[in-house]
Amino acid sequence: MNNSLVSIIVPCYKQAHLLPETLDSVLKQTYRNWECVIVNDGSPDNTSEVANQYIMKDKRFVLLEQENQGLAMARNNGIKKSQGQYILPLDSDDLIEPSYIEKAIDYFEKNPNTKLVYCKADRFDQKREFWNLPDYKYELEIWQNVIFCSAVYRRSDYDKTIGYNPNMKGGFEDWDFWLSFLKKEDVVFQIPEILFHYRYRKNSMLMNTVDKRENLCKQIYYNHPEIYLNTIDEIVYTKHLLSLNEPLLKMKLTKLVKLYRLIKNKISSRILMKKYTK
Repeated sequence: MNNSLVSIIVPCYKQAHLLPETLDSVLKQTYRNWECVIVNDGSPDNTSEVANQYIMKDKRFVLLEQENQGLAMARNNGIKKSQGQYILPLDSDDLIEPSYIEKAIDYFEKNPNTKLVYCKADRFDQKREFWNLPDYKYELEIWQNVIFCSAVYRRSDYDKTIGYNPNMKGGFEDWDFWLSFLKKEDVVFQIPEILFHYRYRKNSMLMNTVDKRENLCKQIYYNHPEIYLNTIDEIVYTKHLLSLNEPLLKMKLTKLVKLYRLIKNKISSRILMKKYTK
C-alpha cells in the first residue's frame, strides 16, 4: 500500500466560521498519511483559534500565520512549509469526500506518468447542484479554466514552476497556475465521481462582473505570452472564445478582435524587450 505523505494546503481569510466544516472533511479522509497546513493570511477573525483547536485534536494539522498577502502567496507559503510528496490545495470553505485523496494517490501510483488528478464536483450553498465543467483538453484550458483549485499534484512538479502568481489579484489564481504547470503532452486524469464540493456564494472570488473578468483574463495573457503567441492565431482565438460561457466572451466579435490585437501587440513588445535587453 502506498504511504506517500500528502500535504493539504488550506489558506484562510475571514472564513473562520466555515473552516471547521472544511477541516472535518480532512479528518474524515480514508487515506491516513496526510498533513494539513492551515495558513492564516492575516485574517482579522478567530482563524488561529479555530486552527489551534484542530491541532489539539490531531497533530497532523499545522498552523502558519502571516500578514495578509493574498490567496496566491498563502498557497505558496503553505506549500513551502509542507513536507509532502503530493499537494492538495483546499480553500477554507470547500469540502472533499473521504475517499478523494486515497483514490487520487492510488491512480498516481498505478499511472506514474500522470501529472495531475482531479475529480467531478458539485456546487453548494442554499442548494446543491452538479458542477458541469467541460472535460479537460489543453487547447480548451488555454481559454477557459476547467480544473478547480483542489486537484492533486506532485510537489516536485510544483517546484519547477514559479508557484501561484501574486499578480493575479482577485481571482483566477488556479487557472493561471495550471497554465504554468501543465504542458500539452501532460496526462491529466479526472476521477469519474463527485469527490469535491465547491461552496458557491454571492461574494465568492469567482466574480461576476464582466470588467473584472476581462482584466484578469488580460493578466493571464500577459503572464503566458508564449502560449498565446505561439499556439493561437487570431481566427482560432475568436473561434474558441465565442464557444465558451464566460460573461467576458459574450462581447461582440469586433471587441474581441480589438482586444486580441491589443494584447498581442503588448505581449510581442514584452518578448522583444526581454530578448534584446539581456
